Amino acid sequence: MRLRKNTPIDLNCEYPCPCRRKGRLKPIILTEAMGCDKCQQIFVLAENKEYIEQLNPTYPYKKRWRWLGKRWISAQKPWQESYFLLGIVCFFFSVLVATPLLITLTGGFNLISGMMVGLIFLSVCFSLWFVYSR
Repeated sequence: MRLRKNTPIDLNCEYPCPCRRKGRLKPIILTEAMGCDKCQQIFVLAENKEYIEQLNPTYPYKKRWRWLGKRWISAQKPWQESYFLLGIVCFFFSVLVATPLLITLTGGFNLISGMMVGLIFLSVCFSLWFVYSR
């Protein structure tokens, strides 16, 4: 597979919207940003004008795209793309920690406290999975 070279983004040109809504990105005057005429999203230039990032106040991780001359391709960071794998690893880690703990605890109070620790591990696991999936 050959590497595709990034084309620098020119603020004086119009580009198709990377959100695939058939809109056009037009420059916003006096800023290093572009706005879509269909979806009303704002995109800013990042990293030496090679990437654009979508500004969205409700989304904690910005979506990134790079321009290849004719189309946009997603340029997400690798840790953002592997959120599902992170959730699975965290789940199995919490099961590996909680299972021996529950087996060794036989008393009523100890068993309940062990189950609480296991539930806390699982809740942390699922909360990480939900955070990274957004």
